[in-house]
Amino acid sequence: MGVAVPTDANRDLSPYERVVAEIRARIRSGQLRQGDRVPSAREIIREWGVAMATATKVLAALRQEGLVVAVRGVGTIVRGTPGPPPEPPVPAATDERPRPAEVAARSSLSKEAIVQAAITIADAEGLEGLSMRRVSTNLGVSTMALYRHVASKSALVTAMIDQIYAEHALPEPPPAGWRTALEVALRTEWEIYRKHPWAIRLTPLAGAVQATALFRNAEWTMEVITAEGRSPDEAMAILTFISSYTSGMALQGTRAVVEEYEIGVDAEQWWRSREAEFLRIAAQGKYPLTFSISGPPDVQAIFELGMKHLLDGLTPLIEGRRT
Repeated sequence: MGVAVPTDANRDLSPYERVVAEIRARIRSGQLRQGDRVPSAREIIREWGVAMATATKVLAALRQEGLVVAVRGVGTIVRGTPGPPPEPPVPAATDERPRPAEVAARSSLSKEAIVQAAITIADAEGLEGLSMRRVSTNLGVSTMALYRHVASKSALVTAMIDQIYAEHALPEPPPAGWRTALEVALRTEWEIYRKHPWAIRLTPLAGAVQATALFRNAEWTMEVITAEGRSPDEAMAILTFISSYTSGMALQGTRAVVEEYEIGVDAEQWWRSREAEFLRIAAQGKYPLTFSISGPPDVQAIFELGMKHLLDGLTPLIEGRRT
């Protein structure tokens, strides 16, 4: 699908206002009817060529106008009657029971479901898009219902880190040989960061979150290193080296991940789409080495190359004074 071309009526609007106006018009003209699913954030990005933050703002504006409603497991759909959201009905004196849908949502609510919903939101929109209200909306329950299972947003974020690390648990016992074991640890953390870029900000050794999974992984790695005769302090220093490498490389790869999500192309396509711009800069002759490379950097291959040389460099430190 190509990028939507502005109509004459919408040409002077900002990208955000234009998308809202066009989806609103589809609803009011009957093109999108009651119960129809409206374009998702990703579909808005592809059709109108806007960023994720803009697409999210569009859906929020349509919800605020009462035109659409988010339905768990379905997406955002057209409400029954366009216009301001109706006031919640006052229960009759003889029947104060919650609606069946609300009862069902509450009865299925669990900490695991809340954490998974939060991870899904953070994967799509980063930590900036995560809030207790957003999670409750996605789950179809009140915000207060979440607090029966999760004490605070901070506790939720900690649980999210525990969950994604539990899904990538390091093997027990560790592989034979310190180098093989550390390669497993590095690749595992790299995979976590590539799948969940938002986690990079939360897992420095300085302690952004105090998640059990982080302590467990640190203990696993330090046991591998101390088995070679190193002290706990030396093991912690080495752990800091390798963790800093992984998170730093992940930050280098984050842009490619964001671009792949936001405009539906991979890193190589992103580079190719800017070929004309790069050729214009290269023609100036100011950066001959920069523009002599054969193509876009292969982040995965660079990570593997850097890991090899990092572990080569750590070999004397780890094996130098065996006891």
